[in-house]
Amino acid sequence: MVNRYGFVRVGAAAPKLKVADPVYNIKEIENLILKAEDENAAVITFPELSISAYTCGDLFGQESLLKACDEAVKELCTFSAGRDIVIVVGAPVSFMQFTFNCAVVIQRGKILGVVPKMYIPNYSEFYERRWFSPANTYKADEIIYCNEKVPFGRDILFQSESFEELTIGIEVCEDLWSAIPPSSYQALSGATLLLNVSASNELVNKAAYRADLVKQQSARLIAAYVYSASGVHESTTDLVFSGHSIIAENGVILEQAERFERESSLIVTEIDLLRLNSERRKNLTFRDSEEISSKNFRRITFKQKKAELKELKRMVNPHPFVPSDVESRNERCREIFNIQVAGLAKRIEHTGSTKAVIGISGGLDSTLALLVTLKTFNILNMPAENIHTITMPGFGTTDRTYNNTIKLCRALNTNFKEVSIVEASLLHFKDIGHDPEILDVTYENVQARERTQILMDTANKIGGLVVGTGDLSELALGWATYNGDHMSMYGVNASVPKTLVRYLVRWVAEKEMDKDTAAILFDILDTPVSPELLPADKSGQISQKTEDIVGPYELHDFFLYHMMKYGATPKKIAYLANNAFKQSYSTDEIKKWIKVFYRRFFSQQFKRSCLPDGPKVGTISLSPRGDWRMPSDASANIWLEEIDNIK
Repeated sequence: MVNRYGFVRVGAAAPKLKVADPVYNIKEIENLILKAEDENAAVITFPELSISAYTCGDLFGQESLLKACDEAVKELCTFSAGRDIVIVVGAPVSFMQFTFNCAVVIQRGKILGVVPKMYIPNYSEFYERRWFSPANTYKADEIIYCNEKVPFGRDILFQSESFEELTIGIEVCEDLWSAIPPSSYQALSGATLLLNVSASNELVNKAAYRADLVKQQSARLIAAYVYSASGVHESTTDLVFSGHSIIAENGVILEQAERFERESSLIVTEIDLLRLNSERRKNLTFRDSEEISSKNFRRITFKQKKAELKELKRMVNPHPFVPSDVESRNERCREIFNIQVAGLAKRIEHTGSTKAVIGISGGLDSTLALLVTLKTFNILNMPAENIHTITMPGFGTTDRTYNNTIKLCRALNTNFKEVSIVEASLLHFKDIGHDPEILDVTYENVQARERTQILMDTANKIGGLVVGTGDLSELALGWATYNGDHMSMYGVNASVPKTLVRYLVRWVAEKEMDKDTAAILFDILDTPVSPELLPADKSGQISQKTEDIVGPYELHDFFLYHMMKYGATPKKIAYLANNAFKQSYSTDEIKKWIKVFYRRFFSQQFKRSCLPDGPKVGTISLSPRGDWRMPSDASANIWLEEIDNIK
């Protein structure tokens, strides 16, 4: 139901109903509750007036129907006795001279509260004011309902005692369609899970609009939103309903019901409440809105047991930086590439430079940097020969990367130069007394710094600007030589994760290049990721593969995303990774690499503290001037100890 990582499983139901038959309807509702319990749901939401059906019309003025609805609610209370699940149903609630269209909240045999509809539609096909009063026409906090005194009003939130992040706010159908929905105030007062009991009828294009409305409200309020709508068995006198239930979280629709189902339907998925709270803590605009707009809400508490939920129903994207569908991915690549180009163009214009210098290795990062630079020079109407591409073969350079470098630079018509670093590195080994047979960090870093010296000095000589090639994933892991490839005059890839670099290069190859140049880029895409600082193997192939040393970049990008975006703990990230990568990596492998990630992330902050400028392209950035301010001497102990305790 609710687990220790902040996930609460929720359901939205559309029962098969008979209009004005509460006895039949309550049985369908109870059957769906049992199904939701089997799914370990903590909360289930039913449609508007689901006890009676929405389209009863003037029958809502009949005492027989109203009493039958009350009896059905009593039956539901009896059914719920001993059950943890929070049940939210729609019912007409009549007392004194009023009848209200309400959401009734029930758990463990008790009515926790009754929330009346605020906005009563009375236009086009809707005539609800004929039967129902709006919430503000009754000022008392309680009513006598089903023979007991229960909380009543639009100012009620339902707060879990077992899991403090779970606070439920409720609105009824039209409330969401108003200019300022009640859920706005509910969220600003702490509600994280918003429920809507609805009977929205179908019209052409209304389903898409409805989904957008739910999605946008969940995004605006940094909340989860569960929308349950009446199904096809409502009256079809003039209106048709579809059972369009929706579960959204912070602007993302997690689950939608198939519309026009003939049988009762139920959708169930998890909401990540800790993620929502993390987003709210970081969003100063949300906090400022709370000060201005929050209302006084009563909180009604309830208790629930916690559940393990070892496997999640919701899809955990193993590649959160990379859209899964091709169209969205291509659009993401186009947008990022244009941001990179615009950033570099501004820097070139500001400095008055007419030349750029890039070290080209035949790898993905330097290839992307070159493609960005080429496009930049194109839009600035500067010739490609003003881009000085320098390949600097060393002890580990292989024929494949070397040849791809030459072919690419020639195909792009850049000013190409080759400068071997072998002799200079050997001389430097001699100067510092290092044995070149010892293939340690000194052996590697001498080469990286020699290359950077060549690039910087060339830039000084020609009046150019050194374009950096390192990416976000390398910065997170500190996989760069301090004052070597770590340094440049402008780092165009600084906030592009490694998992996305590959797709960007592929996108440029497919959308921007001729067939022959694209073929070179495709071969670069197929080359293993390597700094090529250690000698090749006996067959002349790359011996030093980055992911064999620091771990798979798809895992590290996953860890980085959830740590940075949501402040998730290592245990929660490992839990998510086990769900996302269960077909690819064992729990032990995930535990091994997440420990490497945290150890390196903390120990390598000193490199990030003095990064060159570079364009921010997404929500995750490690710039010390903007998104990530962390002391270089912070201890990683509490994170590493938590990882050690992962079972």
